[in-house]
Amino acid sequence: MAALALAGRQDAYRELLARHRESVFRLVRASVGDPHEALDITQETFIAAFSALGRYDHERPFLAWLKHIALNKCRDWARRRKVRAFFTRAMPLEMAFDVSDDAISADVQAVDRAELARVTAAISRLPSRLRDALVLRTIDGLGQAEAAEVLGVSEKTVETRLYRARGKLKAMLGDQI
Repeated sequence: MAALALAGRQDAYRELLARHRESVFRLVRASVGDPHEALDITQETFIAAFSALGRYDHERPFLAWLKHIALNKCRDWARRRKVRAFFTRAMPLEMAFDVSDDAISADVQAVDRAELARVTAAISRLPSRLRDALVLRTIDGLGQAEAAEVLGVSEKTVETRLYRARGKLKAMLGDQI
């Protein structure tokens, strides 16, 4: 499919986007924690990937190459985050107008949202090499070998980083994880 896109077929670009956008968005959202920023970074990822399609190594899986670009975009965003700290802490509009589910009480929903925000914030404070391994394995659901391929490291390195990330999260969040 990448070869067809490189040959200029617009339908191939649309197919690549349709096939991989949700997976890339989940990875980015888990990495940055903000769904609005994640949408922008996902778009930047596809723009960068499509403009660099000529450098894609067809021996590697396309999704692994795309996720590698996405993680680089997340790192770029993290470096710029301090300037935009005010905006990333603001409550997203969809949370302000959230419609409650009758089956779950409002106070339980509020506690769950607060806990999710606390864990997401803790994950975003992890060093990128640990955060990337954690997000790829536990949130994105990749296997050890797949995560290693995306990160460009050995499977043992992924295992070590995952262990360290979990330890740091436990220290940040206490015994509540």
